Amino acid sequence: MIVTKRIRLETKGNCDIVDVTRDIQRALTETKFTAGTVTIFVTGSTAGVTTVEYEPGLLNDLKNLWERVVPKDVPYQHDGGTGEGNGFSHVRASLLGPSLVVPFSEQKLLLGMWQQIVLLDFDNRPRSRTVVVQVTGE
Repeated sequence: MIVTKRIRLETKGNCDIVDVTRDIQRALTETKFTAGTVTIFVTGSTAGVTTVEYEPGLLNDLKNLWERVVPKDVPYQHDGGTGEGNGFSHVRASLLGPSLVVPFSEQKLLLGMWQQIVLLDFDNRPRSRTVVVQVTGE
């Protein structure tokens, strides 16, 4: 069986990193499934999801990585067509990806001790985001 839920949140943009682990766990618990997988998918083309150790040093390292790999201050052809100046955010999001699959057992996400599920908002302004949580289980 499959159950789909949605989580709505407000982000600050500019590589805002939001821990959504508790929200995902809550959505899973509401399904009453005991084992299966959870697919986490962020709608939109300027955000992505992954897992990290959610601690200040690593969060800063991750933000610095994105600035080195896909800097804001270089020209992007996308910016010429839209005028939004967020070409870098689309490239960053495409590299990270919009989805993640996490297994669960006994109604608990099977994450490592220091592993959290995070949404990264790369856009150049605050956004309203929707995270789709699709639980497949028994």
